[in-house]
Amino acid sequence: MLLDAMPDHVQSRLADYAKLLRIDRPIGSLLLLWPTFWALWLAADGIPDLGNLVVFTLGVFFMRAAGCAINDYADRDWDRHVKRTQDRPLTAGRIQPWEALALFGGLCLVSFLMVVLFTNPLTLYLSFGGAVLAFIYPFMKRYTHLPQLFLGAAFSWAIPMAWAAQAGDISQLAWLLFTANVLWTVAYDTFYAMVDRDDDLKVGIKSTAILFGDADRVIIAILQAMVLAILVMVGHQAELGTLYHLGLLVMACLFIYQQFLARDRAREGCFKAFLNNNWAGLAVFAGLFLDLMFA
Repeated sequence: MLLDAMPDHVQSRLADYAKLLRIDRPIGSLLLLWPTFWALWLAADGIPDLGNLVVFTLGVFFMRAAGCAINDYADRDWDRHVKRTQDRPLTAGRIQPWEALALFGGLCLVSFLMVVLFTNPLTLYLSFGGAVLAFIYPFMKRYTHLPQLFLGAAFSWAIPMAWAAQAGDISQLAWLLFTANVLWTVAYDTFYAMVDRDDDLKVGIKSTAILFGDADRVIIAILQAMVLAILVMVGHQAELGTLYHLGLLVMACLFIYQQFLARDRAREGCFKAFLNNNWAGLAVFAGLFLDLMFA
């Protein structure tokens, strides 16, 4: 009702800001959220503190939105040459570059203040690393065919932060989760990069999809197997039981399904394979949650 009462030009501006921050596409936030929840629940050996749960849930959504703003700023001249991104508000000129930078800075500041006010010094120190990773990732595709590795680090940095906030230190389990999530991110973002591979080759954007070439699906499968192996190690070290491992089994089945979806390397199939990873992350969290609560 409030939105309907606003002038058309205000509604249009708000819609463009929502598109810039990907509010209409929550998949990226969910892919950040599940590993953060893995870390919080494991660090707490059960239900985490409510304050940490609120801070890191909001932080995931704020920092993902900030990452989208700086990503579109970095890619604003290239996006017009890529079919999927031609109508992004910044590329189309409906939002100015300084606005994207201001949103990035503002969202980072809000996230930083939450860490300062509600967590501990170790988490605060780690937050600087997260901000740096969020800023540099979008520019890596100019210099390396492994920008997905930098995205993996950025998407995984909430794991040691959440662990530090909940437990007061960072254990080996946290770094195992971090490693598994980096590999998982490289795998699913390679599916995502396969959607744009033809356009990226024309423009000169680098990605793992281009680096891997015809071996893309095989390498993704190897990465997925490594993710599962590390998560099994996590389960062993944390003395988790059947329900957790059932979650990993569901993730394995979904990985097989993703390979089926991308079997022809068609844009639509690769994009569906990427989106399916939300359910893989949820499956692991559901298994972990149920195991810690009822096993």
